[in-house]
Amino acid sequence: MNESVLQYWNRTKQYWNQWSKTQKFTFIATVILITLTVGIISYNFSKTEYALAYTNLQPSDAAAIKSYLDGAKIPYQLSDDGKSIGVPRSQVASVKLAVESQGLNKTGNVGYGSFDQKSMLGYTDREFDVKYVNAVQGELQQMINSNNAVSSSKVLISLPEKSVFLPKGAEPEKATASVVVNLKPGYTLDQAKIDTMYNLVSHSIKDLPIENITISDQDGNELDYSKGNSKVSGSSNLALQQFEINNQFKNEVTRNVQQLLGSILGKDKVIVSVFSTMNFDQTKRKEQLVTAPNTVDQKGLEISVQELTKNYTSDSGAPQGGVAGTGATDVPGYPGSSNSGKSNSEEIQKTVNYEVNRITNEIELTPYIVKDLTINVGVEPPDPNDPNSLTPQTINAINQVLTNVVRAALAGNNPPVPEAELAKKISVFPHTFARTNTSPLTNSNAMLLYGGLGGLALALLAGGGYWSLRRRRAAEEAEDGFAEDSPRIEFPTIDIDNVNNENQVRKQLEQLAKKKPEDFVNLLRTWLVDE
Repeated sequence: MNESVLQYWNRTKQYWNQWSKTQKFTFIATVILITLTVGIISYNFSKTEYALAYTNLQPSDAAAIKSYLDGAKIPYQLSDDGKSIGVPRSQVASVKLAVESQGLNKTGNVGYGSFDQKSMLGYTDREFDVKYVNAVQGELQQMINSNNAVSSSKVLISLPEKSVFLPKGAEPEKATASVVVNLKPGYTLDQAKIDTMYNLVSHSIKDLPIENITISDQDGNELDYSKGNSKVSGSSNLALQQFEINNQFKNEVTRNVQQLLGSILGKDKVIVSVFSTMNFDQTKRKEQLVTAPNTVDQKGLEISVQELTKNYTSDSGAPQGGVAGTGATDVPGYPGSSNSGKSNSEEIQKTVNYEVNRITNEIELTPYIVKDLTINVGVEPPDPNDPNSLTPQTINAINQVLTNVVRAALAGNNPPVPEAELAKKISVFPHTFARTNTSPLTNSNAMLLYGGLGGLALALLAGGGYWSLRRRRAAEEAEDGFAEDSPRIEFPTIDIDNVNNENQVRKQLEQLAKKKPEDFVNLLRTWLVDE
């Protein structure tokens, strides 16, 4: 067995010695690279990838979650400060569900859940009061921490002592509360949220007026209550909102004009400046209109008609009205009136009820109407040294485009803006833009520096190649000279038939294999052919 191993080892050495130094170096480097690659891949596939499940934990919550993970035999990583816990990425969702279902993450605030832990002996009145205050503080902290801008909070409540005696004329003592909130980096609380926080604390505790509440941030800055000036804070918030809307409108117009003109003239050839004012008045109007259904005759619909006709007939046989011409003022011999004969009369009444259209419109005019808009555009001429290279036709075309933009933006004005006024709201001027000075000397120095570095790199490469080639030639010449100068060594012939000791034969074969491996191989081939 050892001889076989030795033979394989000798063959391997012979095969290895046939390679050049470059081939040996390449083979060793390839084996090392493959080994490292396989090792890194195996390590990446075998290692556990952790993902953060919880951050900014309170010590009590971190301890509870750690105990759960230890009991469930789930691997985890705990940060140095003990506030963050990471679990395997594939188990993040299941761990969060399990922790929430067991109520382990309480953000350091137990709340009324503390009463679930019943005492065997019960509580004294003093212990119950302390436990109740702690529970209220925990519930308030949970409500305050629900705000996205708050990372954590601390609430301290002081309740007055209960007494059955009250001095005459003395007012009952009120409760007090102090709150410290830790705001997340980059977050702020507006006045509305601060007022809400004051109201939460005041309404959660009996006999706690807002004046007895103090709220501050982690830097010690007091967050004041608006003290009933809700209209003032509301007005400030409304003004801020209107300012943001106006800025958003200006930025949108600027972006559209810049994109349009930049696509035509070049992005670095146009500068746009927009100024606008907006009307934020909100108007409500109620209209009650009455119209005729029949628009041609302007008549309504007849819903009822009532006609009433009365006829009167009288038959008179009374005597004549007097003697003709006997009165003081009468003409002598003129006949008098006569009431003899029949009389007829007719009375007609017609009543028609018409129905008309009654329309009630409640109109609420939306605010955010653009009241005024001015656009100033600076254009760099094709030839920066000649402002006249920007032709009047191009300037007129730009003016027409900007006029259309202003007309569309001011379309909601009543009365509409005249065309002559639109032209006054646009300004286009050609001018060479100011740019950062880049002196030719600096550019030439940079080019010389880059050229020098490149030349140095080429020189190093050429020197390394020349040195390597020269070293290889020197080695070849040394080998040739050594081969010519060294005398030929003749080994004694191995006479196996006359040698009785096998060890001597083995030693001679080993010497021959070491000194002349080629002759040793030829000898073995000859023996194999003879056999």
